Amino acid sequence: MKKDIEIPVVKDVYVAVVNEYNDIYKTQDWNAYIINNKDVDLEMVIIVTDGYSETKTTSKFRKKIDVLPKKSYAKIELIQEELFALNNQFKVSFFEGNQMFDKTYLFRKNTINLKTLQPVPLMDVTGVLVK
Repeated sequence: MKKDIEIPVVKDVYVAVVNEYNDIYKTQDWNAYIINNKDVDLEMVIIVTDGYSETKTTSKFRKKIDVLPKKSYAKIELIQEELFALNNQFKVSFFEGNQMFDKTYLFRKNTINLKTLQPVPLMDVTGVLVK
């Protein structure tokens, strides 16, 4: 029976952490974004994030996005720099048409920093990207 279950592969959906200037507080902040680089809308996007190490865990953060239009992105959350010493994971589930997709994006500890920035699709900025 398990061999008959088809698990679809997630393509063209990414999570990026971007260092941005906050005009309100006049600070440089790290924000996480979900990016839909597909030619179709994503529906009922559920994102569950948390951080962990061998000795520490953070509380879980949940976010729901009803529709993430094609070729667009949405902010997930602000990430405090103290959390970069932990593994930060983003579990993303969504519907594309009538099919459900699921993927876990993992930023390993100490990989979010200014030295690892690269171009982020659709956003015209640099950040740390997990595909």
